[in-house]
Amino acid sequence: MVGAGTMATLLVAGVASLFMAWAIGAGSSGSTPFAPAVGANAISVMRAGFYVGILGLLGAVLQGANVTEAVGQELVVGQAITPPAAIIALTTAAVLVAIGVFAGYPIATAFTVTGAVIGVGLALGGDPAVAKYQQIGTLWVLTPFIGGGIAYGTARLLRNDSFPERVLVPALAGAVGCLLANIRFVFLGPPDQQLSVAEAAVLNFGGGLTTHAAVTLAAGLLVASALGWDMRGDPDRGQRHFLLALGGLVAFSAGGSQVGLALGPLLPLTDSVGIPLVPLLFGGGLGLLVGSWTGAPRMIKALSQDYSSLGPRRSIAALIPSFAIAQTAVFFGIPVSFNEIIVSAIIGSGYAARGGDGGGVSGSKMGYTVLAWIGSLVGAFAISYGAFTVVTALL
Repeated sequence: MVGAGTMATLLVAGVASLFMAWAIGAGSSGSTPFAPAVGANAISVMRAGFYVGILGLLGAVLQGANVTEAVGQELVVGQAITPPAAIIALTTAAVLVAIGVFAGYPIATAFTVTGAVIGVGLALGGDPAVAKYQQIGTLWVLTPFIGGGIAYGTARLLRNDSFPERVLVPALAGAVGCLLANIRFVFLGPPDQQLSVAEAAVLNFGGGLTTHAAVTLAAGLLVASALGWDMRGDPDRGQRHFLLALGGLVAFSAGGSQVGLALGPLLPLTDSVGIPLVPLLFGGGLGLLVGSWTGAPRMIKALSQDYSSLGPRRSIAALIPSFAIAQTAVFFGIPVSFNEIIVSAIIGSGYAARGGDGGGVSGSKMGYTVLAWIGSLVGAFAISYGAFTVVTALL
């Protein structure tokens, strides 16, 4: 039987987690996925905020387990996060992200949560999880170069008159279809396991790599053919539809990744009282949804208008690597900043503009953003470490 003290602690920690989920929904996961589409005038700001909330909820439930478990159990070695530590870490990170939302600058949520959790974990006496930090740091450092580079190359390719758009754009959609066949969902696998469509086909029909490759190729051809047919009558309309589909996929991926930042620190407490993970993910997803509906439009406007003025082609170029990187992070259980992913891709596609003027990218805005990313990681670590040390001394 759960004691009154434990329930009170769980309630306080749950409120802090929901606040964090709201801040994430209003900031990174709610604003970044559809920002390029809004910048390309393919969808309105308010409608983007509405759809990203729903898709983020679905992503949280269907793909949120990996990152949630990584944040809750893998950032510190030898010491579980205690309920008071979870409250301090979540509150510190949420306040920093909320400041970024209202100030109009995209604070990197993954940086703040990771820094805060490591801060309280080390203050508890835990040891650094060096191997996990190397994995996380590698993705964080490579994201601007890989995402921005692919976005730049794709945008340049789309601007090249040697490749007809009616062939090239469906081919890019086919590549996205191949990725879709290989992303994992909870409902496709056995209990406590996630499988992709291709992996589920192998499990049910056998055939090993042959079946896996066949399903992947079939998914790519299906998506490419569908978009090719859509573009046959009106190429611009087909591009807009593809752009909106990409925004939806990134929003779904954001939910699968970012919900773990809000819920991960709660895992030791929820496990002790027997709360299953799926209902916990649904609750976190609802927090993301409310944040997206109430706070995301401001950040969507900031990203879509202040960072770069993108057309449909450069927006497509920005979202394709964003989707791929996001799903890579979900697969490996790495907390990742969607602000970093999207902003890097926007810069890459923006610099592919004709004339080499950067496509409207604001250099000063980018500089402030990078400083905010670094400051959020260091600040969250220092604040959470200090706050937990002070609270422990007083109690």
